[in-house]
Amino acid sequence: MVDSPPDDAAQKSSSSYILPALDSAFLTNRDEMRDLRVAIEYAKAELLLRDWGIRSTVVVFGSARTPSPEQAEALRRAAKGEAERRRIDERVALYQAAREFGRIVSEQGGAFAPHHRWRDNVIATGGGPGIMEAANRGAHEIGAPSIGFNIALPHEQEPNPYTTPELTFQFHYFGMRKMHLAMRANALVVFPGGFGTFDELFEILTLVQTKKTPAVPIVLFDRAYWRRVVNFDALVEAETIGREELALFEFADTVEDSWAILQKRGLTAHAKPEG
Repeated sequence: MVDSPPDDAAQKSSSSYILPALDSAFLTNRDEMRDLRVAIEYAKAELLLRDWGIRSTVVVFGSARTPSPEQAEALRRAAKGEAERRRIDERVALYQAAREFGRIVSEQGGAFAPHHRWRDNVIATGGGPGIMEAANRGAHEIGAPSIGFNIALPHEQEPNPYTTPELTFQFHYFGMRKMHLAMRANALVVFPGGFGTFDELFEILTLVQTKKTPAVPIVLFDRAYWRRVVNFDALVEAETIGREELALFEFADTVEDSWAILQKRGLTAHAKPEG
């Protein structure tokens, strides 16, 4: 009697038989594949942004902990005293300012007005809550596209619901996320924030200072906050930066002043088309 040959089930079920491009464990778990993972992270966002005609952005940074008006209601009810309620109102005012800024830039900056298919000055944020949500929300409320560059964290960051779904990205590598935030930025507006906000601000300032990227308008929103938390003059006095490097940015206390500074410093606006 002739034995039946074995079937090939074991071969087909082996991980080695999976097409490399479809083998997520191979691509994500091996150190040797890191360069490929980095390249894919760059390419995916780059190609999808091109598909949408995104040529340039206005980047908005700020605290993820800034409450929306809806969140503030519960915070006010739980507040212990008038001083705490006043502080909540101040933080909500920052949210509303970022929201209004997102609307103005989207309406007047070019997100609505593709030129030969390209859109300019599209709002881009880190994609999370707080100030990021507010800027995306301002764009969303007038029907303009906006971008969310999210990052995968141990405690997952959820994308805010106001970014354009097709322009909502998630990165594993902070460096690649920073690259996409910086590489097409026509301007940067930074609201009060913490470590992450400082990291992004000084990253861009350093790139401009060292001429690794073209000079772009940089606005620090809420002069009192930034003067309180960073002693820029002390850096000059200690001779760790030059006095002329303080001209890399300006302060603003209103949305209107922020938009005016961007235009004064060279941001080209493209008004929303009629009709």
